[in-house]
Amino acid sequence: MRKYLFVLATLLLCGNLLFAQTSQKIGYVDSQLILNQLPEAIKAQGDLDALTNKWSSHLDSLKADYQQALEDYQKQANTMPDNKKQLEQQKLIAQQNSILDFQKEKFAQGTGEIYKMQDKIFTPVKNKIYKAIQEVAKQEAMKFVFDKAGDVVLLYADPAFDITYKVLDKLKTDVK
Repeated sequence: MRKYLFVLATLLLCGNLLFAQTSQKIGYVDSQLILNQLPEAIKAQGDLDALTNKWSSHLDSLKADYQQALEDYQKQANTMPDNKKQLEQQKLIAQQNSILDFQKEKFAQGTGEIYKMQDKIFTPVKNKIYKAIQEVAKQEAMKFVFDKAGDVVLLYADPAFDITYKVLDKLKTDVK
């Protein structure tokens, strides 16, 4: 009797697991592909690149000015009186600190203005993409959608479950 109960329980458990597995539809998207093709994302990246280039150019200019001032100081240091040397050294230190402050303000990892601008520029784009993913997932009756381009390791994916182009189509048809 115990043997029959065990077999029956095992069959019921296996049946439930098989049913659970077949009723769950899973899909994936390649968010990097979407970002590379979505006009709003391309524009946002262009705006961010322009800002980065502008600040990088300004930083390069500050560094070049500092290098020139340092070379001038080194050429004239032997003929300068001590008080003038000290004054020039203080100017060089202030110039160097100014460069470091600008670099930290604009480019510091996570806290720099470039990261804040990236978040500000890309948040509306990401929200639009996530909304489209959710809508396509609901239309396709998917329970889970993974991002192929993200930190989730997706070692294999059947292209039949790739909804990237459906999401792109949804984004392009929802242009407002």
